Amino acid sequence: MATPRPDLRIEALASHHDRDGFSCGVDSLDRYLRTQASQDVRRKANGVFILVEPDKPDVVLGYYTLCATGVAQGDVPAAARKHIPRYPLVSATLVGRLAVSEARQGERLGAMLLADAVRRAYASAATVGSSMLVVDAINERAAAFYEGNGFVRLPDSLRLVLPMQAIQRLVEP
Repeated sequence: MATPRPDLRIEALASHHDRDGFSCGVDSLDRYLRTQASQDVRRKANGVFILVEPDKPDVVLGYYTLCATGVAQGDVPAAARKHIPRYPLVSATLVGRLAVSEARQGERLGAMLLADAVRRAYASAATVGSSMLVVDAINERAAAFYEGNGFVRLPDSLRLVLPMQAIQRLVEP
């Protein structure tokens, strides 16, 4: 899991962040940050977390979202099933979006954002109840990124999961 960098900071979305200046090359992700993210935060529909440089706190280098979700027991891959309760609907945390500015892609900022999302999801799991972290990859390249970070893909889909028990081994010494 990527470690935090002292030259970068991840913080909750705030009014000073220049959402209009962000471009990751995927229109739906850019549009979400520009037009929907603030509303989602106000409505408590999503947590939106922004990657910035401390000396340029308004420039958005990347972002991700977190929210609660549920996954049908039958949709959980066998490799992950042994780590979750046997309820019909399994509580989970969803990384709904994750994007890095086109100008900064290739610097492993996505891995840093994902590591922060994993830590935040794990920290809140005991409070809100979450058995796993879920991502819906936007394409095969994104799915490969998540698989490379330990997520298990659901059959015939771009949905991937990482059980909290596996996360526990990553975040606790």
